[in-house]
Amino acid sequence: MSSSIPDSLFHKSSYSQPQNCVEVAEMPSATAVRDTQNRGLGHLLFKSREWAGVIAAVKADR
Repeated sequence: MSSSIPDSLFHKSSYSQPQNCVEVAEMPSATAVRDTQNRGLGHLLFKSREWAGVIAAVKADR
């Protein structure tokens, strides 16, 4: 998978808070995450199974 992901695929995460915004780009086999205020620093790329684990951990911590 290419590390160059078009900006048009990113959207604000529903888990974002006003001061801590992140954007996600959901693709068939992976999800990319980046800091809204520092887009130029790049993104983190998670395989689908890894991303499911991140979401499960976030939901469990509510």
